[in-house]
Amino acid sequence: MTDPDNLASKSVEDRMPEELSLAGDFPKVTHEQWEDAVLKVLNRGRPEGKELNIEQGMKRLEPTTVDGIQIEPMYRRQDAPEKLGVPGVPPFTRGTTIRDGSMDAWDVRALHEDPDVVFTKKAVIADLERGVTSLWLRVGADAIKPEDIAGDLKDVLLDLAKVEVSSRDDQEAAAQALLDVYAESKIDADKLSFNLGLDPIGFVALNGGTPDLSGMAEWVKKTDKYKNSRPFVVDATIYHNAGAGDVHELAWAIATGVEYVRALIEQGLTAEQAFDSINFRVSATHDEFLTISRLRALRTLWNRVGEVFEVPAAKRGARQEAVTSWRELTRDDPYVNILRGTISTFGAAVGGAEAVTTLPFDAAIGLPKSDFSRRIARNTGIILAEESNIGRVNDPAGGSFYVEALTTRLEEAGWAEFQAVEAVGGMAAALTGDHVRAELDKLNNERAKRLATRKQPITAVSEFPLLDAKTVETKPYPEVAERQGLEWHRDAEVFEGLVDRSATCAERPKVFLACLGTRRDFGPREGFSAPVWHIAGMETPECEGGTTEEVVKAFKESGAEIADLCSNAKTYAAQGLEVAKALKEAGAKLVYLSGAFKEFGDDAAEAEKVIDGRIYLGMDVVDVLTTTLDTLGVAK
Repeated sequence: MTDPDNLASKSVEDRMPEELSLAGDFPKVTHEQWEDAVLKVLNRGRPEGKELNIEQGMKRLEPTTVDGIQIEPMYRRQDAPEKLGVPGVPPFTRGTTIRDGSMDAWDVRALHEDPDVVFTKKAVIADLERGVTSLWLRVGADAIKPEDIAGDLKDVLLDLAKVEVSSRDDQEAAAQALLDVYAESKIDADKLSFNLGLDPIGFVALNGGTPDLSGMAEWVKKTDKYKNSRPFVVDATIYHNAGAGDVHELAWAIATGVEYVRALIEQGLTAEQAFDSINFRVSATHDEFLTISRLRALRTLWNRVGEVFEVPAAKRGARQEAVTSWRELTRDDPYVNILRGTISTFGAAVGGAEAVTTLPFDAAIGLPKSDFSRRIARNTGIILAEESNIGRVNDPAGGSFYVEALTTRLEEAGWAEFQAVEAVGGMAAALTGDHVRAELDKLNNERAKRLATRKQPITAVSEFPLLDAKTVETKPYPEVAERQGLEWHRDAEVFEGLVDRSATCAERPKVFLACLGTRRDFGPREGFSAPVWHIAGMETPECEGGTTEEVVKAFKESGAEIADLCSNAKTYAAQGLEVAKALKEAGAKLVYLSGAFKEFGDDAAEAEKVIDGRIYLGMDVVDVLTTTLDTLGVAK
C-alpha cells in the first residue's frame, strides 16, 4: 500500500517514471490497417461487387492544386527530411531572420492608398499609435500622389517605423519622393529603414511594354548610405492576382530576382550587393499550409541561386513581405473576408515572413471610409503575434510531415518552372513573349472550372450565400486608365456578376421549389438546392407537399417562372413525372430536378424528356444560373 505521507513528500519530478511512453499500452497501428479503415468508409453503401480498391480509394482522397501539386491523404515520417536544419542559416528553409521572443516578431505593415492627404495622414498616425510597426504607401494616379508623401509622413518618427512605397504607374517618381523625405531627415542614416519598391519587370507585367533594367545600379548607389534599406521589391502578388498558383508565383519570383541580380552584376555591382538590394513581396492565401510551404520553399530556392552566384552564405536569405490575397476577397457578405484575412495572416506569420500586410476586409468594394476595417486589419496581425504567441516561435510548422513534404514538392515544381522560364530567355522574355500569358490562361481556365463546379468553393458566395447580407460603406477607388498588362480578377467575380444581373430586376427573379412528399422526403434536397439559386440572388418560394393540383396552384401564386423539383426516389417514382408535366403546362419555362432521373423508376426516360436539367453536387452552377437568367430575360 502506498504511503500517502511519503508520496506527498516527493516532488513531481521524483514521481515521474524513468521512461514515459504515452502510447506504450496500445498496439502499433500499421499503414495497411489504416487503408482498410479508409476503404470501409469509402465503400459504405456501395453495392456488392462495386467496391473501390485501395488505388481507386486513394485517388478520391488525393486532390491536386490548380497547378498540379498533389495533396496526399496522409503524410508519414518518411515524407519529411531526416535533418530539419535550423532557422537563420542556409538553406534558410526554416527562416531568414531569427525571432527572439520580443513583441515585434514581424512587421505589422499597414497599406495606405487613399489620395486624401488629411485622411491618410490621420490614418497613418492612428495605425502607428495602435500597434502597426511599418507603413506601405501605394503611390499613383489612383492612390497617394508622389508630392503628398512628405505630408503624409510629416508626423511619423522615421527611425521607428519603416516605410515602403509602390506604384503601378510611376515607380521612379514614388521612389524619389520617398528618398527625398529621408534625405531631408536629420536622423542618422544607419537608424533609418525603407524600401523604394522598384520592380521594373513587375511594372511591365502591369502595364505592358519592355522592362528597362538599365538604371538599377544607380538606385543601389542612391541608397548605399542607408544600410538597413533596399531599393527593389520582386512583387509576386502581381502574378497571383493575375491567376498564378503557388508554383508559378514562386518560380516567377525567383526568375525575376535572378534577372535583377544579373542586371546589377552587368552594371558593376557584386552578386552580394545585388542580393542585399532585393526583397520579395508574396501573397498569403486562405490555404495556410500552401502559404507556409511556399514561403519556406522560396527561401530554399533563393539560397540555391545565391550558391550559384557565389554569394556569401550569410547573405543568401530571402526577405519576404507577405500580403493577404486580394484575389480571394469577396464583394458580397464582406465580413467573411475577416476570416480569410486571419487565416492568410496566420499562414504568412508561421511561414516566416518578415512583414505581413492584412488587407482591409472591404478592399474589394472600395477605400475604407472609417477606421473600423483598418482597425480589424492591423489588429489581426497584432493579436496573432502577441496574444496567440506565434511570434515567439521560430518555424512552428517545421517538422510537420505535411509541411515538410509540401515544401519539398513546391521547391521541385517551382524550380522546374524556373528552368522553363530560363529556357525562353529569362523572366523579361517570358513576360513579353507568350510563356507567362499561356501559363496564366491554363491556370485561369482550370480555376474557372473548379469555381463553377464548386470543387473550389467560396464561402458566402458559391457556398452558403446569404440573401440581403450586410455590406459596408466605402469610398470609391479613383478611376484609372486601363492598363495594358496582365489582367487582375478576383475569384468571386463570376458569381458577383450573376448577383448583379438579378439586381437589375425590379423584383428578384424567383425559382419555385416544388417540395414533394413530407419534409423527411424533400428536406435534404431542399436544403441543398435553395442555396444554389441564392448564389445568383434569386428567391426560392416553395410549397411543402400536397397534391399535383396544390403544387401547381402554389407555383402560380409564387410569381415564379422556373421550378425545381425537390424530393427523394420514392416520391419521384410516385408523383414526380406528373408534377413536372403539370408545371410545364402551367407555364414553367424551365423545370429542374434536384436528384437523378433514375429515381423516377419506370418513368426515368420520359422524365428526362420533360425536365430541362438537374441540380446535383458537382454541377456547373455558373452555367445553370446563367441559363436560368437568360431564360427569364434578365439583362446581362
